Amino acid sequence: MTIARSDQDKSTLRTAAYGAVSLMTAARVTAADSGAVPEAAAGQDRPELQKAIEEIVESGFVGVSLRVHDERGEWVGSAGVAELGGTAKPPIDGHVRIGSNTKTFTATLVLQLVAEGKVGLDIPAADYLPEFGLDRRITVRMLLQHTSGVFNFSGEVYDDGTVAPGIPIPYGTTGKEWMDNRFKTYRPQELVELALSKPARFEPGTGWSYSNTNYVLARLLIEKVTGRSLAEEMQQRILGPLGLSGTVVPDASPELPEPHAHAYYRYEDAGRQQTIDITRHNPSWISTGGDMISTSQDLATFISALMRGELLPAELLAEMCAPYPTAIPNMGYGLGVFVQKTDRGTVITHNGAAAGHAALMYSTPDGSKTLTAALNCVDDADLSIAAAFQNAQQRLVNEVFCGGQADPAQPTD
Repeated sequence: MTIARSDQDKSTLRTAAYGAVSLMTAARVTAADSGAVPEAAAGQDRPELQKAIEEIVESGFVGVSLRVHDERGEWVGSAGVAELGGTAKPPIDGHVRIGSNTKTFTATLVLQLVAEGKVGLDIPAADYLPEFGLDRRITVRMLLQHTSGVFNFSGEVYDDGTVAPGIPIPYGTTGKEWMDNRFKTYRPQELVELALSKPARFEPGTGWSYSNTNYVLARLLIEKVTGRSLAEEMQQRILGPLGLSGTVVPDASPELPEPHAHAYYRYEDAGRQQTIDITRHNPSWISTGGDMISTSQDLATFISALMRGELLPAELLAEMCAPYPTAIPNMGYGLGVFVQKTDRGTVITHNGAAAGHAALMYSTPDGSKTLTAALNCVDDADLSIAAAFQNAQQRLVNEVFCGGQADPAQPTD
């Protein structure tokens, strides 16, 4: 499955950069040992998966680790390198900043509160967060579904290509400013207040537009209703019960637990290209829009348990996976998940990235087949890796969910 290079697709990539902050860039780095045979699950020989991740590395990524669970069992492997200048492959279950996959965890927690009668999906969000003066037409459902119209604090890209900046982010004209201030701490309230000082994108409930602000509001709602921090609630309700010991809600901590592959950022200084290690940075700039850390094993455990109904009652899981139309081909958005159509059926996914790291998370609706991956690259302000990242997602979906065949439902070059 390849992606058409239409103007609409390019606009979608730009929008994703400001909205999901889930597209990264990479220098053309020749990674030593990129063709090495990975450590794999015992008894599993999946050359097509190894070839796929090696080709993803060749497309511009520094390293990739992949985990697949399907009817043939479990396969894990890696390609490329964990660190520029090194020879070690990325750890097969290393920690990675998972970007917008954070939204799926957060939506699940909100829906658990709905199941307990503590939150109403169709109640105005302002009832829970009166301090922000939210439009009372905005419901909790609209926050989780990205139909609130609230301005995205990390910036908006409008249909005509106009950019309305928010806080400094790694992409676009603010890339160097973000890099120079990457240890700055933002308060969630500060991000929301900035967003609400800008015009809404549309009237509540009349459209769909990806906005990180929605999920920072969801975080604040969780904390207001429970009286506890998001990290405490996440540990008690999801991470602890599922045994997700490699998953972290970092708040403002710049640390990434070992083991991990490294993330990089490339920029121009006095006419010269410089590349620095940005593995450590303060993720509070994106907050619950995409700040969490996890591993491919934890992501697989989480999405499988979620789809099997272990975290939500059936009626709320159905609400979560009911797609609202988006401008993305063959992709609807539920409550914290994308619902992707392929020629072999539906997959539930999110995916995300945060400055040099990315994580993929896919499952069949019954949780029986999962694909999770961690990628590291050299990022930059120009989103040089955007197309390669999108192609990597589609390549892996083809291999795991579509029998290695291109999906005819998707446009091709």
